[in-house]
Parts: sequence; C-alpha cells; structure tokens
Amino acid sequence: MTKIVFFDIDGTLLDHDKQLPAKTKEAVQQLRDKGVYTAIATGRAPFMFEDLRKELDIHSFVSFNGQYVVFEDQVIYLNPLAADSLDRLNQYAGEQGHSLVYMTEEAMKANRPDDTYVKESLSTLKFPYPGISPDFHKENDLYQTLIFCEEAEEERYRKDFPEFTFIRWHPYSLDILPAGGSKAEGIKKMMERLDFKMEDVYAFGDGLNDIEMLKLVGTGVAMGNALPPVKEAADMVTADVAEDGIYLALKKLELL
Repeated sequence: MTKIVFFDIDGTLLDHDKQLPAKTKEAVQQLRDKGVYTAIATGRAPFMFEDLRKELDIHSFVSFNGQYVVFEDQVIYLNPLAADSLDRLNQYAGEQGHSLVYMTEEAMKANRPDDTYVKESLSTLKFPYPGISPDFHKENDLYQTLIFCEEAEEERYRKDFPEFTFIRWHPYSLDILPAGGSKAEGIKKMMERLDFKMEDVYAFGDGLNDIEMLKLVGTGVAMGNALPPVKEAADMVTADVAEDGIYLALKKLELL
C-alpha cells in the first residue's frame, strides 16, 4: 500500500538554526527508496524553499498554508486572497500603524519601509527586509499576506475581517489566509489527485498552522519542540528537531 508523508519546514525539517540535520535528510531519502511519497506542507511561499526541495528531491508540496498546491511539479490548486478585501485590509492596517508583506509564489514585497517588526520576524527565517511596493497587492494574485502586530492587537483584525483566517507564527507577525484556509485543505486537494486513503497519510509539524493537518491525516506527528496545542492535536510526539525527531518517529512507525 502506497503511503505519503508531509513535512512542515521550520522546526520540523529545519532545526532551530534553519539547518537540515543529516539524519533528517537521510530519513527522507530512505522513505523514497522504500517507495513512500514525500511532500512538504508549509506556510512558506514556494520561492522560500526552492533550495530545500532540490536538496531533498521533493517535487510535491502544499505551500502558503494550503493556498498553492503542487504535485510532481504541476500546480493543481490555487486559492488567492480576495483583492477587494486586501484593499480594505491595507487601508485599515495603515490606520493602525501596522505593516504588511504581500506574497506571490515568486516574490514578497513590503508596503512600508523600516519596520522593526518586519525586520525581526523575517530575520528568523533568514530572509532580508523585502523590497517596497505599496501597490503589489493590486498588481498580483496573492496567496498569503503577513501582518505585523502584537498579540493584544490581533483580535480587532479577526473581528473586522471574517473573510480571512489569521495564524500567528511569530510574536510580531501573523499569516493571513482566505477564511478556512489551512494545510489540511491543501492536503485534501492533493489527495483528490491521488487514490490514497487518509489512513495512509502521515504528517509532521510543530506550529499552530499544523494543527488542522495533524488532525486530518491518518497519523499526525508533533515534534518534541512543538507548541502544547500542537502536541495535543497529534497522534504521537517525537523528539526535538535537533535530536533526530523525524528519523526516530519514522522508525517507530515502521516506515523506515
């Protein structure tokens, strides 16, 4: 029976220093050698993990938290943010003094320069401050937007923009998706193209944007470094990403 394993990136495939542990790379290679499909499920844009896909020889992925899905290098699902709602968000955020970063599959642009929250948040992903393009959202289909504000300020956005889903990924930043968007929905779209039973689908994650995914699949695995709600949503908890958590879980699940 063919199986498929989805891997989150940050804190799952990549360790706390954004490095790919040797044992993790070895585990992914062994999975492929055994005929198990390997895929990525991430909040990142496709351009943000192109090198990782090449290094792991992975050609299928759920990106933008489910809004841009690729199977074997072919785009199979797109779910852009509503342009009129983005216009309203842009004006509203500006009134609050909050910056936005707009994202396509190929690039990201900030709507304002020199925001400390933008700089600090993106630096944790090893990305520099984006170029400035206030009208980028008017000229491109966007599959995810980032807003930069503290936790105490986010509830007003949830209340005033029900057409969006907001997921915090950093103390200073939230992902903005179409309402109901998630990695789980992206995985469902991919499974529609594959004749797999959900019981043969596995997923690894550590962040709040992994919860729906871990609940959906047949076996959801939370990393040892995962947040408590993520561990609660998972079927099993493995070791920390820096302690070969992926390799150990795959062995325990008898996939290796």
